[in-house]
Amino acid sequence: MKILKLLLLFFTLVIPIFASDLKSGEELITAMHKKYDGKWYRTLTFVQTTTNYKPDGTSEASTWYEALYAPGKLRIDMTPLEKHDGVLFADGKLFSFRDGKLANSRPFVHPLLVLGFDVYRQPVETTIGQLKGLGIDMSVIHEDQWQGKAVYVVGARAGDLKTPQFWIDKKDLLFVRLFQLGRDKKSVQETQFNKYQKVKGGGWVSAEVQFFVDGKPSTTEEYADIQTGINLDADLWNSEKWFTVNRNYWKKK
Repeated sequence: MKILKLLLLFFTLVIPIFASDLKSGEELITAMHKKYDGKWYRTLTFVQTTTNYKPDGTSEASTWYEALYAPGKLRIDMTPLEKHDGVLFADGKLFSFRDGKLANSRPFVHPLLVLGFDVYRQPVETTIGQLKGLGIDMSVIHEDQWQGKAVYVVGARAGDLKTPQFWIDKKDLLFVRLFQLGRDKKSVQETQFNKYQKVKGGGWVSAEVQFFVDGKPSTTEEYADIQTGINLDADLWNSEKWFTVNRNYWKKK
């Protein structure tokens, strides 16, 4: 009887995570959170090489320094650092800074933060609400193949690459692909999280992020000096202290 109870407990805890018959996006988000609950880093820093591709075929690269606190906070310091230019995502808003001063702010939920990081650290209901707010139909789900791996696709039916949707690696339950409509509601914006690597203390980081507009590459981000689980000053994500806070976070080891 004791063995039977242990087997029932095993199937109750494990099967929902790896089952192939998930019926909705809500069930998938629940499985993602459950798989990494208590096993995903809170903080992340990295140095990013950002390459923007121009219509004439040329490209231009720059270096950004970034600090993340999950859920929902990301700081980007752009070079040259002495200009204090950058972007801050915090408290459901986007803040843009030029020459150390606030240039613009507006409400914004960053879908890549939600799907790539926050889903593992915040309540399931919060993630589901944010994704619905992005126009994704959580009731539509199917399975597909992506880069030789099985994936779940939420928000669109098979063959539809224009409706807002996100793709999740079936084995590791990691976000790999997102489709959204541009501001004109016509162009299709695609984001890919590639080259995942395990990190110290649990969790994963996609070391390459690629952006496409109507199938053409627009930006590539490559991460280096990746660090997780380090103590960071909370003022890094305080918009009022953008200029004054110590920004040497990427030098921590």
